[in-house]
Amino acid sequence: MLGTWEIILIVLVILLIFGGKKIPELMRGLGKGIRSFKDGMNEKEEKEDKEEKKEEKE
Repeated sequence: MLGTWEIILIVLVILLIFGGKKIPELMRGLGKGIRSFKDGMNEKEEKEDKEEKKEEKE
């Protein structure tokens, strides 16, 4: 598990590498990627549920 000082160091390194203006764009892109992944997983689960219900009816 990361401690407080390690997290602070990581944040500072990220700030130095990307700068303050670039970080919101990176986080927005990461959020969109995660949302897209979750949507894809939900669609897959719904499709599997529909197939299971279809098989149960037969």
